[in-house]
Amino acid sequence: MSKATDGPERAVNGLLSVAQLLEEPRLARLYTFVLRNDEVTIDDITDELGLPRTTAYSDTGTLVDLGVLTRDDDQKTHTYAATPITLTATLDGDEYTVTPTLIAAFGRSSHDQDLDLLLERHGLGKLAAALTYAVPYADGEMSERVAARELDLQYALGVAILHALRDVVVEMESVDPYLEDIQDARERGLGTED
Repeated sequence: MSKATDGPERAVNGLLSVAQLLEEPRLARLYTFVLRNDEVTIDDITDELGLPRTTAYSDTGTLVDLGVLTRDDDQKTHTYAATPITLTATLDGDEYTVTPTLIAAFGRSSHDQDLDLLLERHGLGKLAAALTYAVPYADGEMSERVAARELDLQYALGVAILHALRDVVVEMESVDPYLEDIQDARERGLGTED
């Protein structure tokens, strides 16, 4: 491949990889599982995620093809590792960065009724917006009341979403090198106490 096409080709392929991770919760969940555990085998995946072996092989193959997992073929038992990915989008001057934490939150939706309900009713954009409040909430820098109110959801659902996302943020803090790139509601002047 020529160096002239490497940058654009890599960027577009990265965009497509992130898009696919944000369309299939099972792939997102698998990706973040591997990311959190450094190197895993198919047995680790089937044991921890409860996937059938054929699905685990198929999904890891898909993620390797997308370029977000690598497979070490040097051993009899192949191991898989994940690369932390990031995608920054700018639309009309507003910038948002997709990091492994958003992918983890999306992946958790298939096993969390509150996150699933949020996605069903409000879409992935609302999940990303909720994450901008969950980060300062998880850090203890924004109260639950203020964060839930600012989400513009029914209060009880807002609180449930914050609790679910707090767990995701805490879980991903040590493995998401781009966590600080998630736009924080405090940076936009939102979520100040009344």
